[in-house]
Amino acid sequence: MWKVIALCFFAVNQGLATLAFFGVGVNLVLFLTRVLQQDNAEAANNVSKWTGTVYIFSLVGAFLSDSYWGRYKTCAIFQGIFVMGLVLLSLSSYLFLLRPKGCGDAITPCGVHTNMEVGLFYLSIYLIALGNGGYQPNIATFGADQFDEEDPIEGHSKVAFFSYFYLALNLGSLFSNTILGYFEDEGVWAIGFWASAGSAFAALVLFLAGSSRYRHFKPTGNPLARFCQVLVASIKKAAYISSRDIDDQKRGYRNPWRLCPVSQVEEVKCILRLLPIWLCTIIYSVVFTQMASLFVEQGAAMNTTIANFKIPPASMSSFDILSVALFIFLYRRVLDPLVARIRGTSAKGLTELQRMGIGLVIAVVAMVCAGTVECYRLKYAQKDCLRCEGSSSLSIMWQIPQYALIGASEVFMYVGQLEFFNAQAPDGLKSFGSALCMTSISLGNYVSSLLVTMVMKISTVDHMPGWIPGNLNIGHLDRFYFLLAALTSLDLFVYIACAKWYKNIKLEGKNNSNSEEEEDDDYSDDSHKCEV
Repeated sequence: MWKVIALCFFAVNQGLATLAFFGVGVNLVLFLTRVLQQDNAEAANNVSKWTGTVYIFSLVGAFLSDSYWGRYKTCAIFQGIFVMGLVLLSLSSYLFLLRPKGCGDAITPCGVHTNMEVGLFYLSIYLIALGNGGYQPNIATFGADQFDEEDPIEGHSKVAFFSYFYLALNLGSLFSNTILGYFEDEGVWAIGFWASAGSAFAALVLFLAGSSRYRHFKPTGNPLARFCQVLVASIKKAAYISSRDIDDQKRGYRNPWRLCPVSQVEEVKCILRLLPIWLCTIIYSVVFTQMASLFVEQGAAMNTTIANFKIPPASMSSFDILSVALFIFLYRRVLDPLVARIRGTSAKGLTELQRMGIGLVIAVVAMVCAGTVECYRLKYAQKDCLRCEGSSSLSIMWQIPQYALIGASEVFMYVGQLEFFNAQAPDGLKSFGSALCMTSISLGNYVSSLLVTMVMKISTVDHMPGWIPGNLNIGHLDRFYFLLAALTSLDLFVYIACAKWYKNIKLEGKNNSNSEEEEDDDYSDDSHKCEV
């Protein structure tokens, strides 16, 4: 019974925290352009850098969790920092940034801000980045810790946990993308930010309420030091055990920088094997991050009025969330059982690696779709008024397919990625495994920012405005989307090669397990040769 309650606890906690985070993130690009008066390319770059920093901080949270604090303490501390950042953002916006009163909508620009006011704004959003980033990889792993892998029922529940956890994440952002997104688009930024702060505080209280029932695991020590010890010992001795090492063992002493236990060596080998797969997920994250930046700017340049109701461009990401919910249901209830039945085995259907590959394929289709929509948007803009900065007459509803396709790709890529890295990471580095997923998103945002900068520098020649100018009607955002489609296609081929290599390595490890066991009989676990 407690396992069901624990699943609900963590799912609701994640939903509330995600509501709070996306209450800021989903419209941040519009806040930067309307309130801080930044142009489209600069605002998109700043959002990418901020989002990237969120996920870079996931490494900090994972390191502290696995090394010193443990997952419970790490989650509690970083959620507290998250709440502090949101409160500071709410106060600074209300007191300093939103002047004159009512500014920040699509019509009324805000005044000039001092360096101190802008600095306070950036301090608050990067506190939010630190808090949310440090919390995210640990809450997923801490939730999975509540289920015993050795128990058949709980082991099955643990696999399902990641799907429902990711579903809760998306449902939590649904409120942000619709209700909060609407108020913020109308210029009511302060209320939206205070709602986010309240939601984050409620998530923290809920997490602390279950403290007495959680299953805890002790931290295993500094993983970075263990990793470096294996590398140093391997370089120094090339897997050679000296007489000095044997004498040290007799005295009960072992120098970890000269000789490492087999478990420590296996940790390093495991992490190194994961890195090629992880690197292949970065380009997908470049595609994913467009929802928070260029998709919103593209939507703002379209006809957002439907039956006298103005649709906030950022709220279109609700179709991504609905797509995630639909495809999680279809995958778990239809596709997965169908694949298992076709294969004629009692095992699960698609493997994590196969699902991640499918996610890349769908991402390519999503970018082609987004580029095609932009071509038509430009066609209508040219017909209406090429140099006008107003919106095209093409309806924003044409963005639905690209958002829905991104949502479908998330189910295969990010849920599969969470399961894969959590399952393949060593027991002492489970939070690090989850942090790999977050860091992939982080680097994807930085690569996106770099791509935008490079594209603007290359395409802005001979008085041409570039592909992503302030007025999208005289730019070529479609070419940028097609460029991402091409890069993702190339990444897909590299990923397939890496996935096959990883699978072969695992099979070789199984085939050689007997011979390795015979070889290990000559050494105790603490005196096994260092070999990477």
